[in-house]
Amino acid sequence: MKISLEFFPPKTDEQHAVLARALPKLQAVNPEYVSVTFGAGGSTLSYTPETVRVLKQTWGFDAAPHISCMGGSREEIRQLLKLYQAMGCKRLVALRGDMPSGMAGFGDFRYANELVEFIRAETGTEFHIQVGCYPETHPQAGDAFADLKNLKRKIDAGADGAITQYFFNTDAYFRFVDDARRFGIAQAIIPGIMPISNFAQLKRFSEVCGAEIPRWIDQRMRGLGDDGDAIRELGADLVAALCRRLIAGGAPALHFYTLNRAKATLNVIERLR
Repeated sequence: MKISLEFFPPKTDEQHAVLARALPKLQAVNPEYVSVTFGAGGSTLSYTPETVRVLKQTWGFDAAPHISCMGGSREEIRQLLKLYQAMGCKRLVALRGDMPSGMAGFGDFRYANELVEFIRAETGTEFHIQVGCYPETHPQAGDAFADLKNLKRKIDAGADGAITQYFFNTDAYFRFVDDARRFGIAQAIIPGIMPISNFAQLKRFSEVCGAEIPRWIDQRMRGLGDDGDAIRELGADLVAALCRRLIAGGAPALHFYTLNRAKATLNVIERLR
């Protein structure tokens, strides 16, 4: 089974140290590629390319930078594409991104399909472009049908495939893939996997991004109280079981959201192996 890993660009010395400790451990799982996120409102505009450079040159990863509609003007994104071409990047993840609090409006691109179309016009087929999708429907979408239409626009603009928001219900993923196929989307839809380490933090984040945590998982975690080790062990068991069902059902690969730490992701991968 092919796997990929996602990192965010560290800013502080502490964040750099955390990532530096995780990288040799995660390198050992031999990911197909790694992706590097792009901060809301371009807050990591200067950090993302540097993180990509380190991952490629120091660690030998095939690194895929995220590019966001929040990343500025056409010219700024054009220059960013040239930089990634010069660095030898062959993959990109193109996203609309989230509007930061207090930001008056978007940049030159409002939707991810416009960004994908621009990347294709500028670079042809040089990049393998992936976009985001939501098996449980984007929280800002009017309904599931409108959300599928949005994914189709991104595919028609030139995207090669999609990576999902994380989820804990495999039925949601398989139903979403079936619906996408009926919608004429043939490209690979790779499930995003969120390992569980800090469950309270995961619950807060899930409320914002629209990922549903099944009640039975919540109740089992509640029963463990503040026992961090037990929570991490149960989390690894639950996520590994989720991955096994996805693999058995034909998922083309698994994309792990590492949060720049190794242990929770490795605990899942070790169970799969």
